[in-house]
Amino acid sequence: MTSNEAKNISPVDEIKKLRLITAIKTPYLPDGRFDLRAYDHLVNLQLEQGVEGLIVGGTTGEGQLMSWDEHVMLIAHTVNCFGDRLKVIGNTGSNSTREAIHATEQGFAVGMHAALHINPYYGKTSTEGLRMHFKSVLEFGPAVIYNVPARTGQDIPTSFIEALAKDPNFAGVKECTGNKRIHGYSSQGMSVWSGNDDEAHDGRWEHGARGVISVTSNLVPGLMYDLMFGGGNIALRDSLLPLMSWLFHEPNPIPLNTALAQLGLIRPIFRLPYVPVSREKRREFVEIVEKLGLEHFKGATQIREMDDDEFHLVARY
Repeated sequence: MTSNEAKNISPVDEIKKLRLITAIKTPYLPDGRFDLRAYDHLVNLQLEQGVEGLIVGGTTGEGQLMSWDEHVMLIAHTVNCFGDRLKVIGNTGSNSTREAIHATEQGFAVGMHAALHINPYYGKTSTEGLRMHFKSVLEFGPAVIYNVPARTGQDIPTSFIEALAKDPNFAGVKECTGNKRIHGYSSQGMSVWSGNDDEAHDGRWEHGARGVISVTSNLVPGLMYDLMFGGGNIALRDSLLPLMSWLFHEPNPIPLNTALAQLGLIRPIFRLPYVPVSREKRREFVEIVEKLGLEHFKGATQIREMDDDEFHLVARY
């Protein structure tokens, strides 16, 4: 790439070209505060395996259990430590437009490269309210729109996304409704990331997805890199499906939290209302790791079933 070409790449364009983005886990200390040492170790493992971007404080990172001060601090910390090596996408969305504006302003002020914005959930709103909500937050910088009706209770219509794509700060969509929708967006030239790990391979190689925003890459970033960059690979896809299925047998991030603790990569601390998966399911995870190969779970030197009393639940944090 020439220097002139580099100068012509906008911040939005830089987000649009990302293929592997990890929705990074937030680990905790016994008192429920962030374990930043463990967090930095997790991020370094991602960098070593070629991950290009992070969603900070998303569903997987438990942004829903954070105060906004915690949220913005973690974004700032990530930018300060890693922002020169990967793209930091802060989850500053909210069902409150006021909160989304405030968090997005702060996120860009501390250096995040893009925001992740969800449609207002629970209370929901009208199509016109949705338009005004996104108009209010898109003005601050590049944004990825997140469509996950299973969590919000409201699908973002394709016609709405097509209109929103005209905004200069629209970077693309994290789409969780399947590859048919992804195909429709990608055929119009939009950057769209699969929000479903088990569909990401086919989305990438058969339906035009730019890549994936992944939970599974917290555990096996190298294999997810191969899945997104190595060309169509049905054998690799199928080898990962049991792990992906296990990671979503309970609502995310419950299984991931448990898995990272079993691998010794984080302390076994849960902020309520999350609790570890059952012992039977932990035993199942051990079998999945052994079959896939512990060497693919970067940073881990062992896999344990763990006893129930090893997990610590924190209600005040």
